[in-house]
Amino acid sequence: MATFSSSGVGSGMDVNSLVTQLVAAERATPEKRITQADVKLTTEFTSLARLKAAMSSFQTALTALKSKGTFDLRSVDVPEDAGFTATATGSAATANYQVEVRQLAKAAQLGSDPFTSGASSVVGTGKLTLSVGTKSFDVDIADGQKSLAGIRDAINASPDNTGVRATLITDVEGTRLVLTGTATGAENGIKVASSGGDGGLAAFDFDPNGVKKMAVVSPAQDAIVFVSNYEIRSASNVVNSAIDGVTLTLKKAEQGKSSSLAIQRDDAGIQTRMQSFVDAYNSLATQIASLRSYDASTGVAGPMLGDAMLRGIESQMRKILTTPVAAAGTKFSTLANIGITTGADGKLSLDKTELAAALTENPTAVTALMASENGVAMQASTFINSKLSSTGELAARETSIAAKRKDLTKQKDALDARMLVIQQRYMKQFNALDTMLAQMQSTSTYLTQQFASLANLNNQK
Repeated sequence: MATFSSSGVGSGMDVNSLVTQLVAAERATPEKRITQADVKLTTEFTSLARLKAAMSSFQTALTALKSKGTFDLRSVDVPEDAGFTATATGSAATANYQVEVRQLAKAAQLGSDPFTSGASSVVGTGKLTLSVGTKSFDVDIADGQKSLAGIRDAINASPDNTGVRATLITDVEGTRLVLTGTATGAENGIKVASSGGDGGLAAFDFDPNGVKKMAVVSPAQDAIVFVSNYEIRSASNVVNSAIDGVTLTLKKAEQGKSSSLAIQRDDAGIQTRMQSFVDAYNSLATQIASLRSYDASTGVAGPMLGDAMLRGIESQMRKILTTPVAAAGTKFSTLANIGITTGADGKLSLDKTELAAALTENPTAVTALMASENGVAMQASTFINSKLSSTGELAARETSIAAKRKDLTKQKDALDARMLVIQQRYMKQFNALDTMLAQMQSTSTYLTQQFASLANLNNQK
């Protein structure tokens, strides 16, 4: 807000200070009202943010429990020295197997005869046709690429390369071109055929059923693994077709050595997610209790004490957590039946022993209790989503707060403008008063002088 100053040219009074105090006095009441309203809105907005954060955390915990797959978690037990590792999905049956890795899948690798002049050895020009399995590509070798290094680079740079990597290896006999396939499996052998040019590229011709100018460093081969004495072959060392829902990753071949593979329900994983659900709900319950709290000894109330929306959220959540779920049957129809109980403080507690017993006795019922269409997790998630959505109750409350804040800003601007007008009016009035006082002071001085002069004349006479 603009300010005006005047020092009191005639009277000597502090006009600036007087005007400032008068304007401040007029501003105090409406400004206090605006400030109090602003503080209230800030508190309400902060309270909503705290509530939304707790509800969002609870929603995250519910996300895992809404899926029936959560209750079909599987754990695998494989000895540390086994030649494989394993993972299992919920579709895997709980069972034990004996697994023997007899052979790992390998990619083909060919090596040429040695060239004594190293990477700069001149080989020749023409075309190389390289095949991997049923796919092939051509590489044209021009005059500027006819060295061993140039041929290597041309193969690797070919945009049509279907899976061959070329490198040079130098040993005591010279430098060799080595071709390695990028795909494992017996069907992915490498063939090389040359044509055209000066004929020098024929040094790389290779066909397992024909000309063999290159040597087989490593043959392309399938993995061979026996599961419960059944032979499985795979082009890859990642085998997902041997056991339903189980993926084996083969690490090393040890013929004659069998290792155990145990597939079990992952009760520990399920309990961890259920504990996360309990913890997240308790955090939400703690936040709600804090927002609606009242301390009778101090008279201090929570920022949302008596708020109908907060009461509705708390009430509905408690109802969802305690209402029986018909799809779960009779024995395990409530959370309390599987070891999740509500204390006097409204918080949940999990008895892992009871949960484990319920999972052992009737895992289908536990799944239905949480993840069926009307299960606890599904109902709670739907309810929380409705509150947190962009059209939900919390969003509407935030929109209302934003509108009120905007109105307060307008009120502040209007107050500033009004105070500026009042300040200008007071300055004008006090300056006029100051001028009048100055004139009166001047008249008084003149009259005093005149009376003094008359007195002197009388004395002289």
